[in-house]
Amino acid sequence: MEAQVLPLEEEFLYVQLAEKLQKNILDGVLKTGEKLLSVRALSKEQGVSLSTAFNAYTQLEIKGLIEARPKSGYYVSFRKRVARPTSETEDQDKIPEEASVDDIISLVYRDINAEGLIRLSIAVPAIELLPVAKLSKTMAEAIRESVDSCMGYEHPQGNLRLRKQIARYAFNWGGNITEKDVVTTQGCMEALVFCLKAVAEPGDTIAIETPTYFGIFSVMKSLGLKVLEIPTHPEEGISLEYLADAIEKVTIKACLFVTNFTNPLGCEMSDEKKKRLVELLAAKEIPLIEDDIYGELYFGKKRPRTCKSFDQKGLVLLCASVSKSLAPGYRVGWCIPGKFIDKVKQIKLMHIVSSATPNQAAVGLFFETGRFDLHLRNLRKALYTQSLLYTKAIVDYFPESTKVSQPKGGCVLWVELDKRIDAFELFKSGLKYNISISPGHIFSTDARFTNCIRICYGAPLNKEIEHALKILGRLAKDMIKI
Repeated sequence: MEAQVLPLEEEFLYVQLAEKLQKNILDGVLKTGEKLLSVRALSKEQGVSLSTAFNAYTQLEIKGLIEARPKSGYYVSFRKRVARPTSETEDQDKIPEEASVDDIISLVYRDINAEGLIRLSIAVPAIELLPVAKLSKTMAEAIRESVDSCMGYEHPQGNLRLRKQIARYAFNWGGNITEKDVVTTQGCMEALVFCLKAVAEPGDTIAIETPTYFGIFSVMKSLGLKVLEIPTHPEEGISLEYLADAIEKVTIKACLFVTNFTNPLGCEMSDEKKKRLVELLAAKEIPLIEDDIYGELYFGKKRPRTCKSFDQKGLVLLCASVSKSLAPGYRVGWCIPGKFIDKVKQIKLMHIVSSATPNQAAVGLFFETGRFDLHLRNLRKALYTQSLLYTKAIVDYFPESTKVSQPKGGCVLWVELDKRIDAFELFKSGLKYNISISPGHIFSTDARFTNCIRICYGAPLNKEIEHALKILGRLAKDMIKI
């Protein structure tokens, strides 16, 4: 429905209606993340025309108080006192270092399964948001359909049905591939390992973003690789200028970047920037391993493109899985390794022969039946709403100087605290109240983000979680007073 010129009396009505809704939002009557009435329902409830209702919502959208979600409706998006964190490093002359695993990681995950622990540190959607019953039913269907009841070894390259479905879904991110281009793996991390092994040798330097997922450091160390950290803007992604300069100074064997909804920043590179990145690396024949594990968890109108969609030379190796979108425990992942596919297939054959047959068959069938699409639509709505609610809670309870990322997808928030606050001390204090967070120390090789924390909004915000955020906020305030 398009906005139109209204008679004077009707224009006055929509302004009145917009002001009334605005007051309810600012006063907290309509809460952040809450779904609003449809235009038709609002029109009927308020006794005004559809045009008046629509224009009232348009006014609130312009003011940034509400947002329209495709095929879902209008939601309250008001974020009072939200500032964006500044996560770019200023050290332009940092030399490569061997990746190390900080002892803090062990402490963070030591008691992660402890009963009663509020897990704000695990970057996955809550089980209650996943289609447990439907996926279990699909698993039974896949086993029943299988000639050998999924008891035999799977094809070394991976389940054919699953690979065909991955190729079909590639259309959404601009890909043009077939099942022959896909190699399945046991999760995204294994896909990353196989791709790293295919393009690099021990002692080589790999460019990664910072801050980044701490598991990458463990992988680099285990493979004997060095890392060069590329500063990342909390909204725009990696600094291409820094990378271009680094390429001229350091021999970079490959790059490993998350281009859609990075962990922990949640930022998304623009299509234009992705294209420039691919062209920059292609000119130097440098492979790019693209981790797209969060690509399906977008909050916008359409699935974002990947760097792989701009690849002309087969130098982009895309990796992904269903660990963040469907079934973490199934460990179903894949890679599209381009010109390195034969090397990756050989590495997989040497390491694991083949992936788990029942899990791949079930996920392939889940994709094929359209159940995955339906699930994703519901999951994206839930995560978007939760991102707003968690952000509001942090803004309400944490110190005024706190800055919060505004992710465009994924399931994590990056929170920059007052510089007087040590995130690891806050982590330890939180554990005393059975609250687990991820301190910023673990998202770089040199623990530079000491006043930052990562909070996952994968679980619906209930009274227990809101109380936990309130406690963390109080603890943070107390640390400033000291």
